[in-house]
Amino acid sequence: MLKLVLPKGRIQTAVQAALAECGIKLSGAERTYRPSVNVDGVQVKLLKSQNIPPLLALGQHDIGFAGADWVREQDADVVELLDLEFDPVRIVAAIPEDQDWDEIRSQKRIIAVSEYRRLTTDWLTSLGADFTFVRSYGATEVFPPEDADVVVDNTATGATLRANRLQIVETIMESTTRFYAYPKALEDPAKREAIENLLVLLRGVLASRERVLLEMNAGPEALDAIVELLPAMKSPTVAKLHQQDSYSVRAAVPMKQVRTLIPQLLVAGATDLLELPIRKIVPDSSSPLPATPAASAAPDATALDGGEVLPPPPAITA
Repeated sequence: MLKLVLPKGRIQTAVQAALAECGIKLSGAERTYRPSVNVDGVQVKLLKSQNIPPLLALGQHDIGFAGADWVREQDADVVELLDLEFDPVRIVAAIPEDQDWDEIRSQKRIIAVSEYRRLTTDWLTSLGADFTFVRSYGATEVFPPEDADVVVDNTATGATLRANRLQIVETIMESTTRFYAYPKALEDPAKREAIENLLVLLRGVLASRERVLLEMNAGPEALDAIVELLPAMKSPTVAKLHQQDSYSVRAAVPMKQVRTLIPQLLVAGATDLLELPIRKIVPDSSSPLPATPAASAAPDATALDGGEVLPPPPAITA
């Protein structure tokens, strides 16, 4: 059984749509955390994104999707298989818009508030700052100026921070939704094959979203000019039409170039031009997975704090 864990919330829609294009369709995901799936041998569970990395590292699930920020925040021992580039955000430090960061840093002690304890403390430590960290549980932007000198939060556009009269002073990291695996799952031949097959399909789906298929007819006098214009993956496909002196030309071209490319092709002599969607692009059959990772010590599961695996408490001696 391949255990797949998906993020519940805003990331879920994009991930679920990509899986559906791979042939993995969920039922009941809007009502339950354990949706049914149309593929035998696959078990799916939904969790909050920040809970996924440590549970993957513990081997509770084989593969899953999560933000890179939470993997780094929890220092989770997982294997990154693919950056889907969904839900891009920046993890930033922000202060009140009417204050100066250098003056704040010169204070005897800074109060820093964030959901990201490790990212915040590592960043402030690297600056040599004297600080006290306070964990927030949402709405981090509301703390300054009365209850925090600086906050660390994720933002896509910065609009919420600006609305709360905060200014960004540093970008700590950039994050997107990524596909991860429990390292030991890749050591199991059957699971590795299933993961590899899914990875091939996911890559094909993502690649297809960047290109469309252009098909057109061309006379012999226009053929060279048309082929020269087409930015194909390798080179355009050209075939002679049945009982005609003309040719059929086909190429998968970048979607962002279509707006200017189609008029250029028509001027060059293309006729009967079709633009078609592509479901998947699979360029080759080479293994998409990294080499089987070396075995690593499992993280201590004695305590969880907001999804982070913590070490056991010290022994008490008489």
